Amino acid sequence: MADRAGDWLSQAEQDLQLAGLSASHDHHEWACFAAHQAVDKALKGLHLSLGQQVWGHGLGRRSAPCRMEPRPIITAAQKPDGFGRLQSREALSHARKLVDAIAAAIA
Repeated sequence: MADRAGDWLSQAEQDLQLAGLSASHDHHEWACFAAHQAVDKALKGLHLSLGQQVWGHGLGRRSAPCRMEPRPIITAAQKPDGFGRLQSREALSHARKLVDAIAAAIA
């Protein structure tokens, strides 16, 4: 089986770019969604790099192999009560930290 961890991490980076673009055009709900997707894909890449298969969605189940402070994972996994500038800014910030930490763990 081919190692696809890098592919998933690359897609996570693209989702983060989309999240930033969406936020800059006041599409905050899409920015939050894309940030959430970025973390989900990066976590899938992490699992694959560890030789583990994961299916479906769910940041909580996927975050088990991460030895990171849990608050950003919990925040990234939560659906915001609303979709405004503050929520998209927080989602992007947490997603960036997590994707960077996962990229470092995979490297």
